[in-house]
Amino acid sequence: MTADTAQLAADAIRVLSMDAVQRANSGHPGMPMGMADIAVVLWGEYLNVDPDAPEWPDRDRFVVSNGHGSMLLYSLLHFSGFDMSMDDIRNFRQWGSPTPGHPEYELNRGIETTTGPLGQGFGTAIGMALAEAQLRAKFGPELVDHYTYALVSDGDLMEGVAAEAASLAGHWRLGKLVYLYDDNHITLEGPTSWTFTEDVPGRFAAYDWHTLTVDGHDRAAVSEAIAAARAEEDRPSLISCKTHIGYGSPNKQDSAKAHGSPLGEEEVALVRERLGWNLPPFEIPDEVYDYFRVAMARGREAHRAWQDRHAAMLGTDETMAASWRAHFEPPSVELAAPRYEAGKSVATRAMSGAVIQDLAARRPDVLSGDADLAGSTKSLIEGAADFSAEDRLGRNVRYGVREHAMGAIVNGINLHGGLRAFGSTFLTFSDYMRGSVRLGALMGADSIWVWTHDSVFLGEDGPTHQPVEHIAALRAIPNLWVIRPGDPGEVAGAWQVAMNRTDGPTALVLSRQGVPVPATPADPAVVAKGGYVVRNGDDAVLVATGSELALAVAAADLLVADGTSLRVVSMPCVEAFLAQDGAYRREVLGHGLPRISLEAGATYGWAAIVGSGGLRIGIDHFGASAPAEVIAEQYGFTPAAVAERIADWLGSRA
Repeated sequence: MTADTAQLAADAIRVLSMDAVQRANSGHPGMPMGMADIAVVLWGEYLNVDPDAPEWPDRDRFVVSNGHGSMLLYSLLHFSGFDMSMDDIRNFRQWGSPTPGHPEYELNRGIETTTGPLGQGFGTAIGMALAEAQLRAKFGPELVDHYTYALVSDGDLMEGVAAEAASLAGHWRLGKLVYLYDDNHITLEGPTSWTFTEDVPGRFAAYDWHTLTVDGHDRAAVSEAIAAARAEEDRPSLISCKTHIGYGSPNKQDSAKAHGSPLGEEEVALVRERLGWNLPPFEIPDEVYDYFRVAMARGREAHRAWQDRHAAMLGTDETMAASWRAHFEPPSVELAAPRYEAGKSVATRAMSGAVIQDLAARRPDVLSGDADLAGSTKSLIEGAADFSAEDRLGRNVRYGVREHAMGAIVNGINLHGGLRAFGSTFLTFSDYMRGSVRLGALMGADSIWVWTHDSVFLGEDGPTHQPVEHIAALRAIPNLWVIRPGDPGEVAGAWQVAMNRTDGPTALVLSRQGVPVPATPADPAVVAKGGYVVRNGDDAVLVATGSELALAVAAADLLVADGTSLRVVSMPCVEAFLAQDGAYRREVLGHGLPRISLEAGATYGWAAIVGSGGLRIGIDHFGASAPAEVIAEQYGFTPAAVAERIADWLGSRA
């Protein structure tokens, strides 16, 4: 294609983006107008994707971390023949349209991840590059050999999650990672000089990234920079592209006015005049489609060649074929409860550690991960190496003290496909990860979170480390299943649910302190129901989770002496229980029985189970630094105290 055609393609992105934003009377025209030249070079000359097979495993990954510029991505997808019609573009940001204000994960349309919260796409793409590196080491470059590209902004680079993730990417030396930085010196509020004056390439050089600086509107220079980045095998690359936000706008270019608001009808007309664009809104010359058609032909040919290699290699090597299926078509799992002597006190985190070993032996696609706490979370795969620049096959991913980055990177690994990753830390630090956890739930990513030290009973570390409101806050995230198991069977069942769930993330919430092992642990399969009856009773129903399950049984035993027959229900996963049909829920909770909840955390949310008039026994205040048994005594979490409180409550109802 000629330079003139490339210019036309870039201007088409600019015009289509500003027109869609103007029609919606909402959006961010500045970034698409400023990054159009960069996008045209990347898609026109380098990116290998196939619009006929958007889920092809060895495609290049393309992430727009500065997702407020979503119209750039939608324009590229439309011009390239993905499932993105001009009517979809016209309905930008409208009800029911596949063109929301920020890109939302939808592989069949070529959208690799949801972005918008700045820094998240930056970190998620690093997870994709990690997955590529490990799978390439496992299967060879004939089957896995692609790049991960991302567009990033000043805002992305200001966010802490990006700093954490960038440090890891340099440490891991992820060479097939190329970021194009929209260095336009403007954020939503005004010039970056107000808040952001550091030497960005210098910072990334210190992270051990390969850095380049180019004129982002000089397409030849951008192309040379991308080629140089691709040639850099042992370092990720940041290409600082000097651009003009709102490029082509006579009165709003290089100002915050082009960032987050429509240009206005008069300014749109002036842009058309400056660009020499004479077509009406939403009408695009055929030459633009031809430009991207040629680019997609390259991707389609790369896909066909990969299919031939894939068929030849897997057709002649059954071991390789079986390994490929184990990673890209993994079977569901059934896990057995780890065995312990009845009555022994074992922390559920330790039970989880035992299950992880069984799981890792069954599923070679599983990667562990921890934020400098593997010894505490019991999350390491024993006998496996650490993933590193020297050992791409390592199955234990050490994130260091970087919970933010771990959240985004785990999402990226799982979105990439071929690997199943989990990340672990203390439950109180789930707050640091919340942006990534929420985004994973929004995407339906099948990430798994292992959060230990799940209550005030972690003891002497005190209230800074003792989670109180965290379980309730996590349950408030739609599509996140929170599982708090209370015995070996429930722990195995929690992992079984998490691994077999493919439409959203799952959190395993585990204790530091030991819980008594029952004579007959739960059948792991019951966890999928969310709640089940542990012992029958006729006077009231006591619903408990995790370490309070044994406490509930002990309190029920004491109440028997007073003539109170208490039904005990274990509810390791409220979300799974509420997803059951009404008949099952009534069967478990009884018909007309008074209801009580028991959990060592905030009581917020339990009304959904016990009703507004039910008794909610919990901890609605911060904890204290003391041994766990002292805290239990002081906060009324002993069998005698729980039994007395229930008896008094039932008596007050008589």
